[in-house]
Amino acid sequence: MAAKTDFVNSSTSEPHRIRTRKILKETPGIRKLIGKNPNTIFAIIGLVGMQVVLAWVLRAQPWWAVIATAYLLGAFANHSLFVMIHECTHQLLFKSRSANRWAAILSNLPQIIPSAISFERYHIKHHSFQGVHELDADLPNRWEAKLINNYFIGKVLWLAFFPLFQAGRLSRLKEIKPFDGWMLTNFLIQVAFSVGIYYFFGAEALAYLFLSFWFSVGLHPLGARWIQEHYLTHGHDEQETYSYYGRCNAISFNVGYHNEHHDFPSIPWNKLPEIKRLAPGYYDSLDSHQSWSKLFLKFLFSKEISLFNRIIRKERGKVQLTDISKPDVELEAVA
Repeated sequence: MAAKTDFVNSSTSEPHRIRTRKILKETPGIRKLIGKNPNTIFAIIGLVGMQVVLAWVLRAQPWWAVIATAYLLGAFANHSLFVMIHECTHQLLFKSRSANRWAAILSNLPQIIPSAISFERYHIKHHSFQGVHELDADLPNRWEAKLINNYFIGKVLWLAFFPLFQAGRLSRLKEIKPFDGWMLTNFLIQVAFSVGIYYFFGAEALAYLFLSFWFSVGLHPLGARWIQEHYLTHGHDEQETYSYYGRCNAISFNVGYHNEHHDFPSIPWNKLPEIKRLAPGYYDSLDSHQSWSKLFLKFLFSKEISLFNRIIRKERGKVQLTDISKPDVELEAVA
């Protein structure tokens, strides 16, 4: 099968703001779901505590036990902490932006790599400018897509070193402010935590936390989430965003409800399934995924899926660079 040589270009705007408007008009009760969930902080504290306790338990264990525990258990905890950072990025815990950022920094601690504040900077632009290559960090670089394309070995390496490929995209996003005081704070706290883990618990403990982070975003069935969200995987249409309705939502704080989240980014994780329940006509008709494990294997082995299986667009519309991507709140306010 001939390999793709470019992304799929679209001349239309991203679909979510349009769908948000339609759903709010037909199902105004969804407005009641918009709000905060401060109880999420207890999930953050529990997950951070769990990872620190496991790091302590593994402080003097053989390396095979460290690696196995990181892959089979730590990766799931770390993946959930990424979801917590995502909730904080959208300010879905507290009214104060600063309080949400402190919660994100707390969530970031077991992940070793300081990324909570930088994720906020780039992820909000992904919502506001979905598919715009100069502003959407979720899109691969062209050289990245060309290098990996639809090759099995390339995809294995891409997932195995996914954090490095993501970091390589940042230089492309020149319009986004790369550094500020919050990022410095995130960095310094993360360094202090990591040094403390190494000093008090030892190298095995620090390695467990780092490997839990690495597996949670890479060569692991959980890594299929990055494919699930926006890669064109069904072959018969150009649907831009996909949801996942499998069992892992129960331990990943409903992060699979991705169409619902893009349509209503101001609704917290615990109420995302309610969106689908209230507006089934809009979501049951969309293609979706039921298994990250199946998608993980399909991505690796299918020649029909490459990194070029993404929709890009040049048109930014009238969205300002400072947009914080809350179309549900904006439409609710003018209703």
